[in-house]
Amino acid sequence: MVNLLRKPVGTTGKVHDITPASAGWGYVGFGLYHLASGEVATEVTGDREVILVLVEGKASIHAAGQDWGVMGDRMDVFEKTPPHCLYVPNASDWRATATTACTIAVCSAPGKGGHKAARLGPEGIVLTQRGTGSNARFINNIAREGLDVADSLLVTEVYTPQGNWSSYPSHRHDEDDFPRMTYLEETYYMRMNPPQGFAFQRVYTEDGSLDETMAVKNGDLTLVPRGHHPCAAPYGYDLYYLNVMAGPRRNWRFQNDPDHDWIYRRDNPTA
Repeated sequence: MVNLLRKPVGTTGKVHDITPASAGWGYVGFGLYHLASGEVATEVTGDREVILVLVEGKASIHAAGQDWGVMGDRMDVFEKTPPHCLYVPNASDWRATATTACTIAVCSAPGKGGHKAARLGPEGIVLTQRGTGSNARFINNIAREGLDVADSLLVTEVYTPQGNWSSYPSHRHDEDDFPRMTYLEETYYMRMNPPQGFAFQRVYTEDGSLDETMAVKNGDLTLVPRGHHPCAAPYGYDLYYLNVMAGPRRNWRFQNDPDHDWIYRRDNPTA
């Protein structure tokens, strides 16, 4: 059995620390800090670019030789307001000093020196519906393909209402065959509302060589190295996740599971 479900290692400090080596792949990294007011997190980017996402709370940020001031105003991720985010290039460093209790996500991938440090939100991020009916979910696009804001990273927040599905119909992006499909590794950082809830994610390949179904709790992280990866939120519990994707090229091209592609074609008759 592959270890696709990663639990936080504690409640304070750096509670997630996924590297390409620990994930067994080549591109995506993900870290998460829970800081009390006055606590500090600092890192050197090395050969990797980083997008800092202020998931909750506020922090004073210094990065790439600049003082970015206090960032963050969303005190609860389920406020669904646009997040404050900062792009930090490779060959740089960053330092965050919490001014309230805060949660900071560190999304990383190989950097190529193609972009300077820059704010990525909240300006320009608009909560947008994707899908219909019980497949409706709501997206905060932080670093999507159409925005030239990073060398490798694609970063998105997704809110899935109780009883709904997302990352559905089942789709995969695990072949480097542009423009038909792109190879993108992916992480999901999950939150529940109320926090005692749970959700489900299945990661599977069409040939059955990988088929894992995970019960995910508040604060868990899942890895998607290949295959399809739908999520479901039970009645009574809203689901949030922060997606990080990266691969050989910064494009998102996917293929639906042939068994379930009829759902996409029904809902998108002109696609």
